[in-house]
Amino acid sequence: MSAEMRRLLIVEDDLGLQRQLRWAYEGYAITAVGDGAAALAALRAEEPQVVTLDLGLPPDPDGTSEGFATLEAMLALKPDTKIIVASGHGARESALKAIAMGAFDFYSKPIDIDTLGLIVARAFHVHALEAENRRLAARIEGETALGGMLTAAPEMLKVTRTIERVAPADVSVLLLGASGTGKELLARGLHDASPRAKGAFVAINCAAIPETLLESELFGHEKGAFTGAIKTTAGKIEAAQGGTLFLDEIGDVPLPLQVKLLRFLQERVIERIGGRKPIPVDTRIVCATHQDLDAMVADGRFREDLYYRLAEIVVRIPSLAERPGDAGLLARHFLRRYARQMNAGVTGFAPDALAAIDAWNWPGNVRELENRVKRAVIMADAKQVTAADLDLDHGEAEPINLKAIREEADRRAIRHALARAQGNISGTARLLGISRPTLYDLMKAYDLQP
Repeated sequence: MSAEMRRLLIVEDDLGLQRQLRWAYEGYAITAVGDGAAALAALRAEEPQVVTLDLGLPPDPDGTSEGFATLEAMLALKPDTKIIVASGHGARESALKAIAMGAFDFYSKPIDIDTLGLIVARAFHVHALEAENRRLAARIEGETALGGMLTAAPEMLKVTRTIERVAPADVSVLLLGASGTGKELLARGLHDASPRAKGAFVAINCAAIPETLLESELFGHEKGAFTGAIKTTAGKIEAAQGGTLFLDEIGDVPLPLQVKLLRFLQERVIERIGGRKPIPVDTRIVCATHQDLDAMVADGRFREDLYYRLAEIVVRIPSLAERPGDAGLLARHFLRRYARQMNAGVTGFAPDALAAIDAWNWPGNVRELENRVKRAVIMADAKQVTAADLDLDHGEAEPINLKAIREEADRRAIRHALARAQGNISGTARLLGISRPTLYDLMKAYDLQP
């Protein structure tokens, strides 16, 4: 945490001691005040993580009443603030009362700067840990990452951080991932995090529209341009003026239309079908596909020049099976949502259901998971959803116990080394980097034969 982020408020009416404390600490952004009213104002304005508070404040500098009143008001205003109370008046009684009220720690005067410095550093450390715990707990309870994406997997958090970095840059982005991995959710999150957030987010699934209609859907048409064109209609590209155009399943765009799309990307102007007037459009292009565009380019099914126009930034989205822990996290989220929507009595998952969720490969990714949980909430006979309700045959689930996981890894490594060393114990021990007695002990414990 930088000095700008580590904010320390010193509440001390003795100006000499106030200056001494101000200059004693390095690495903090320090604010110093001399009375309770100024302390509360600084707490609101600066939001310091840590406060050192002298209980002897005016108008009661020889007592503790004003200090305790200030402590109570500060904790009511910002309960997570770590307040270190200092006093020379009845130190033991004051300490007990301050801690009971919610102070982080107590220090009696005269103040030892080095000791108080250690207490302050510990207070900042505890505040940071508690803030991180709250953030993680909030995420588990349903707070989301970029674009409403619910995840705790490092693989997916890396994707969201990448999108957050490229969002301010006005470049084309290509999202690659299997169906159901959240490509549109991430595209919307990119739009919301970009300078174009106030503009429209226009999405079109290129695979869902027949080829004969896709051009009109994208570029619009003039009245009378073809049979049935009874009025002039703007296309999706025009609708995305000033915002973001999301082209889902871009790999399904036919080659003739790829040429027209390339011209738009180069010139940033379009012509409606049947029109002759060029229409300038300022929009950001975000594309997505589950197909292998590199292979399509090599086969001549996708234009190479269009690919490089669209793929200024390429983001690969991991499947649900590649995001450890996310299946369970998402399953609990969907269960709470659908139980609430359907007024169902379902409250959670049975152990066999959680094991099945962890063991399943999720070929349909998040979309499959959501559908199974929704169906299970409807079909469940008890308060807990079972593997049968999910229609999942989880078979033999992978161990989640850390000791079991380590033992299984040891078994695999020993078997592999034995095979490499052709059953020779000395050679196996050398490959594993352990002594022969240690190897013998492990083989005996795991019932392995050379």
